[in-house]
Amino acid sequence: MRRGRRAGWGRRGCAAAVAGLVLAAVAADGPRGAGRGHGGSPAHGGDCRSSVPYVSGTGGYAAYRIPAVVRTPAGTLLAFAEGRVHGTGDAGAVDIVLRRSADGGCTWGPRRVVAAGGGDTRGNPAPVVDPRSGDVVLVSAGNDGAVTEGMVLRGRASAARGRRVYVQRSTDDGRSFSAPRDITSSVTKDGWRWYATGPGHALALAHGRYAGRLVVPADHSAAPPPGSPDSGREPRYYGAHALLSDDGGHSWRLGYTDEAYEGTVNANESTAAELPDGTLYVSTRDQHGTGPGHRADSRSRDGGATLERPFAPHPGLGEVPVVQGSVLYVAGPPDLLVFSAPSVPTARTAPALWTSPDGGRTMVRALTLSRRPAAYSDLVRVDGRTIGVLYETGARGPYETVVFRRVPLTALTPPAR
Repeated sequence: MRRGRRAGWGRRGCAAAVAGLVLAAVAADGPRGAGRGHGGSPAHGGDCRSSVPYVSGTGGYAAYRIPAVVRTPAGTLLAFAEGRVHGTGDAGAVDIVLRRSADGGCTWGPRRVVAAGGGDTRGNPAPVVDPRSGDVVLVSAGNDGAVTEGMVLRGRASAARGRRVYVQRSTDDGRSFSAPRDITSSVTKDGWRWYATGPGHALALAHGRYAGRLVVPADHSAAPPPGSPDSGREPRYYGAHALLSDDGGHSWRLGYTDEAYEGTVNANESTAAELPDGTLYVSTRDQHGTGPGHRADSRSRDGGATLERPFAPHPGLGEVPVVQGSVLYVAGPPDLLVFSAPSVPTARTAPALWTSPDGGRTMVRALTLSRRPAAYSDLVRVDGRTIGVLYETGARGPYETVVFRRVPLTALTPPAR
């Protein structure tokens, strides 16, 4: 579920000025400052901290939203986003776009369209690298451009015009992708209405008997039971699930499926990380559940096939508002689970990173990236000493730019006790 106010943009010069203001703000607010370049030319002087791969109001798109990022075996960073033609709203003409970086996110190559909506909606990018082939696999979702989320939730969109699920593949380090292939029938259940993959990077498992499996966290909504007065728009009908592939993304099936629909935790957009023992840690946005806070989690010990318990609120993430987040396991020393999201419970602002030394049982805010508006984000390991955060932010609102911020692991090390 992705809510954004509709807004147009002015001239290209205005958008570029906003990008400059954003990076100036990051430089002022960040703990160590940031480079001020955007697009392909950050002024990093050999030590870049931030760059801006996407500036709303440029390239034929009124807004760029929903970032996702992965690192290929060649070390290339692939920064995906939704290019929204008419505004920040979720519906309408939306393409999935991509920019590549060969220098750790300091500079970015030209923007390319990976999945063209042609007036329809294509989004929720969930990329992952298949460890066996090295190919980049992109799973995404979409619908007819005239269909809104509200229509889908109420059951007022046909299967053909409602939410569909797609997979694409790149065999050349993200330079090109195959045409989207519809896999909806393999990864849905009867009675589901809404459907969203990720958004954000998916997983290739590396440990134990499930090594090589691709896992895509996702969410859905269900139809109300027969005789219910509900319309289906009530948040209690949201649930989380996973898509699984054991052949490098060629075939897919459903994994764990959260179908509680009881209103305490309304699992929505989800993210996951694999811990060293092979356990899958799953974190989800709680869409207005009655439990405390807006984040919940669970675990899977069978490669994403089932969850060991229902989603439960996470007490260490009470500062996070209702928004998507990202989680990444970083092998150390020290070993850390890192989580990214805004850090004001009532507003999408102050993007921050939390860390956990115990596989997600506890979370402590380790770093605030800025005090500016911010929303969706995704995390990636850049190199042995650095992680990257690709996140929505702006000087006046959270959807003005998509910034890439390099964060040294030393900035996340827990203080000595």
